[in-house]
Amino acid sequence: MEKTTAVLLDSRVEAFLQGGPKKLFIGGEFVESLSGRTFETVNPATGEAIITVYEADKEDVDRAVEAADRAYRDAWSKVTPSERGKMLWKLADLIEEHAEALAQLETLDNGKPIQETRHADIPLAIDHFRYYAGWATKIHGEVIDNSAGTSLFTYTRREPVGIVGQIIPWNFPLLMATWKLGAALATGNVVILKSAEQTPLSAIYLAELIQEAGFPEGVVNIITGYGPTAGAAIVQHSRIRKVAFTGSTEVGKTIMQQASGNLKRVSLELGGKSPNIIFPDADFSKAIPGALMGIFFNQGQVCCAGSRLFVHKKVFDNVLSDMTSYAAQLKQGPGLDESTQIGPLVSNEQFTRVSDYLQKGMEEGANPLTGGKPVEGNGYFIPPTIFAGVEDYMSIAREEIFGPVVAAMPFDDEEQIADIIRRANDSEYGLAAGVWTTDVRKAHKVAHALEAGTVWVNCYNALDAAVPFGGYKQSGFGREMGSYALELYTQVKSIWVNLD
Repeated sequence: MEKTTAVLLDSRVEAFLQGGPKKLFIGGEFVESLSGRTFETVNPATGEAIITVYEADKEDVDRAVEAADRAYRDAWSKVTPSERGKMLWKLADLIEEHAEALAQLETLDNGKPIQETRHADIPLAIDHFRYYAGWATKIHGEVIDNSAGTSLFTYTRREPVGIVGQIIPWNFPLLMATWKLGAALATGNVVILKSAEQTPLSAIYLAELIQEAGFPEGVVNIITGYGPTAGAAIVQHSRIRKVAFTGSTEVGKTIMQQASGNLKRVSLELGGKSPNIIFPDADFSKAIPGALMGIFFNQGQVCCAGSRLFVHKKVFDNVLSDMTSYAAQLKQGPGLDESTQIGPLVSNEQFTRVSDYLQKGMEEGANPLTGGKPVEGNGYFIPPTIFAGVEDYMSIAREEIFGPVVAAMPFDDEEQIADIIRRANDSEYGLAAGVWTTDVRKAHKVAHALEAGTVWVNCYNALDAAVPFGGYKQSGFGREMGSYALELYTQVKSIWVNLD
């Protein structure tokens, strides 16, 4: 790994990191946890602590629920849709004003390259709040003609769920917070949001901007803590009526079980093992960079990463040769270095997990064309790794690794594309897929047959606030983004009026 030079920290980041521990945001105030317990958040590039953060538990969730309930009854339910939209737009403006500070803070806490946080995470977060600011005034029911009698007038209202719990992951901390907060607030709900314990800082910074944007106290409450304590308390709380979770399929199953105790509404955006299919007629000037970005973006720590690469055998060797050459040249280093293209993994736990998969892949007979061994020294660095000699049954081809590791496999019999579709669909996951071909008819046929919530054709990782995102099978259910997300945070009431 080359020697790197860190960028100069924004003065707002330096000020934010002074003192500590960082506090919970409950009822419009920054408060200590009732237990007084704290934990450290760590810089993945060095393995050293950045700052301590207060650790919330069940008692802190209880007081966040009280604050949210007061806000819902006394303030937020009386705010007009237009005012809700203005606050969301103001929050987007504030994020834009603090864009560089947030980008640096996200990179420091998560490890991802500063170029990614500047040009992907933060702009998408801004767009998301602005998109839902526009929806705040457009949520309505409908008048329904009934057959029960002309004197009976019927209509529906789409009303907020009430108190919502949101649990966000560590791979896109700020962006995932905006994915969930935007739709929930536009529809008139109040929120208790728990950040991932690995990456709590951008959510705490966001809380300061929420204050400045003018949201009533208690409308948004942000807590930091661990899943088995604070997260479980949110999921099991009887007064929290809906939970939205992004994370692993394993944890998603636990949340489903815990939420069933009080029949809480749940939406889950979970893991993936996404197939990326390159046909021999693909435009390789797009397909090869697209496949590389599909797996190495954010160090492969992306739920929809194209971690299963299927390449037609006619072009398999050439495609892998080009990909291997490019991957070997990627500059790996601390995320705060301007020239870094691939940073460290988020934590020692994740580093160990991915390292184990590298070893397992070789033990099962796969051959790393590049990478394959963890980087020695400080920080949690795994080099970009391309495995060939992979069979469909191998662990690296079936299990979510969540790192910069791709399992490349050839396919043939192009005239019978049913076989590659069968292989692509042979997974418990169904979050996303990619198709690379210049044949439009083939592209649509394959896209329709793939069991995935999102299919990218001749592109990968394209996202927009207006386009829904979510999974099939064990990749979860419910759709975030777009108008579909409004359904997650509203409930329909039917009203009958006797006009006689």
